[in-house]
Amino acid sequence: MSRTEGQLGHPDVPNGDRNSSDSGTPNGRAHGVNSRGANGLAGDGHTGDGHTGDGQRVDAAAGRSGQAQGLPLAAYVPMGATSRYAAPKATVNPDRSKSWLQRAAPVVMAHRVQFFTALIFSFLGLVIQVWIPLILQNGITNALILRTHPLHTYVEEIAALGVCVGVFGFISRTNLFKVAYGIEFDLRNILYEHFTRMSFPFYDRVQSGQLISRANSDIRSVQMYLTFAPMILVQCSIAVVAFGFMLSISVPLAFVAMIAMPFIYVVGVRMRKSLFPVSWLIQSRLAEVATVVDENVNGVRVVRSFAAEQQQLRQLATAADRVQWSYIKDADLRARFSPLVQNLSQVGLVLVLLVGGWLVIHDHLPVASIVSFNLYLVMMQAPFMMLGMLIMMGQRASASAERIYEILDEEPTIVDGPGAVDLVESKGDVQFEHVDFAYAADSLLSKPGENNSTRYVLQDFDLHLRPGETVALVGRTGSGKSTVARVLARFYDATGGTVRVDGHDVRDLTLTSLRANIGVVLDEPFLFSISIRDNIAYGRPDASLDDVRAAAEAAGASGFIESLSEGYDTVVGERGYTLSGGQRQRIAIARALLVNPPILILDDATSAIDVKVEQRIHSALRVLMEGRTTLIIAHRLSTISLADRVVLLDDGRIMADGTHAELLASTPLYAEVLAQAASEEQTATEAAAKGEDLGLDTRGANVLEPEGGTL
Repeated sequence: MSRTEGQLGHPDVPNGDRNSSDSGTPNGRAHGVNSRGANGLAGDGHTGDGHTGDGQRVDAAAGRSGQAQGLPLAAYVPMGATSRYAAPKATVNPDRSKSWLQRAAPVVMAHRVQFFTALIFSFLGLVIQVWIPLILQNGITNALILRTHPLHTYVEEIAALGVCVGVFGFISRTNLFKVAYGIEFDLRNILYEHFTRMSFPFYDRVQSGQLISRANSDIRSVQMYLTFAPMILVQCSIAVVAFGFMLSISVPLAFVAMIAMPFIYVVGVRMRKSLFPVSWLIQSRLAEVATVVDENVNGVRVVRSFAAEQQQLRQLATAADRVQWSYIKDADLRARFSPLVQNLSQVGLVLVLLVGGWLVIHDHLPVASIVSFNLYLVMMQAPFMMLGMLIMMGQRASASAERIYEILDEEPTIVDGPGAVDLVESKGDVQFEHVDFAYAADSLLSKPGENNSTRYVLQDFDLHLRPGETVALVGRTGSGKSTVARVLARFYDATGGTVRVDGHDVRDLTLTSLRANIGVVLDEPFLFSISIRDNIAYGRPDASLDDVRAAAEAAGASGFIESLSEGYDTVVGERGYTLSGGQRQRIAIARALLVNPPILILDDATSAIDVKVEQRIHSALRVLMEGRTTLIIAHRLSTISLADRVVLLDDGRIMADGTHAELLASTPLYAEVLAQAASEEQTATEAAAKGEDLGLDTRGANVLEPEGGTL
């Protein structure tokens, strides 16, 4: 079946069975049926492994007239790579009524074997340590005072127990650190997986620095507490065992030693209440610093072009000063409470010396018992010293966990509807039916209307793109052209009306299958910090080098790529800024062409490309767009010439619809928009004439002919 015959997975077929219904093949692809169950798709449209049942893609190029043979059509498999790492075995409990520790417990329990192994061996090592003072007491009494037993016996026992403590400590720490890094790995994957599911309105209002901070420093704070707090509690619990030995020596003296415990508890509670808000403030302000640094690194060219280094330094200094104040406040609270928590237990030593000395003087207690008793008290000092650190870690972790849950508890607004089906073998029939759209009030893209009313970016937008038709969308800046592309790909849902693909409401289709059939090339292309080959093959990681080269040649990018020292293996800088704007746009076009979707959106995709090279790319696009539904958001007259039909958009409404000649003759606004476009094109031509290096191909007319195939 060719792609032009278009078919959907039947909604009555269960997800797990849809892959095999009426197919006669292992994956049912021959009848254009696909399922979320077969491809590991979740309800949010997130992909699992991205493979078909037999690991192959269907090349339906033969079903489209005049289709490029050098670029195989992509069937509905948006990604061809699988993760080398296992997904986290558990996730955070979604019940918001539970405490942050209860919500994080499933992640910890996913590592229960190593976790409890670490705690058990730690406890055993501490028990052995508690046993040593008793042996020491017997050794002093029997070997040194009474001389009834040889001294070497006790020395050998203590040495053997010391070796056991070392072995148990090694096993405990090894497992504990494995658990710690495992929890950090799980939390970071859980959070990042949630990022991939969040809708575009979320990213419109959340700063990237805030997300980076939560994914790094906040996760580290939570991980440290989840793993080391139980270990500290085990060490504190050994105080109970030590207290038992102290009771066996002298009950009155044991209770005297514990007199300071209630005061330590009261101070700890006050310390915890004071530290929590400051801990939250520290994490929040660290995120502000991360935001400033992120913006300055990504916008370094803008900063330097305006010589605004000092201005940005002042901004960073302000954010850093706010962090400094928070840390000083935190240090002030620690300075007040930590000495009390750590040193109140010293009162017990004083009282033991006073009361115990009186008991020894009056022959109620042997001297060796006082020695062992003091060793037990010293042994109990460490847990109480760590108690203050535990409280501080706990408040920092609590604040960090709340910040993480703040993100995890936010649900995506653009999700698969109940019973959503996969779009496969799409014909490319697109229809907007009386669509209204307004950005959310809290979105950075939102613009208030008159009297602070909702401002609609699209109003009663009604447009039909027939299969294989190329339509140019023309209008002033801010008229809503790019919003049309965002609504079609369901980056946002229409506020009113319906968007249909092949007669089906896009809200009834799975997100992954819908977007797999729509290729979008933006006016501001984003490249990853990987090789050029991997950037072009991003939508098809399993594509061969020949396919990548064919796509690059079709986009007019092969000339400058092959002139680079590493060719297609050249690693571009962050966001591709080591390349010119025109070079980045051509790689983005090649990336979309390699996926070869039935619906193509070019959002001013050649705005940064030299006019001469743009003409060469257009000659290839004319062939590639044949039989493909294409929506061109255009400013240049040369780009508009690619379209079969031109739609004039103004203030979110369609003002005119027809051919270029019809609109030029009947609509003055269209002529005005074209005049502006011509002015910009003239500016671009003059810039090119000055010899600016835009990475232009100079190998002649054959630059667009891919090796080993024809377009």
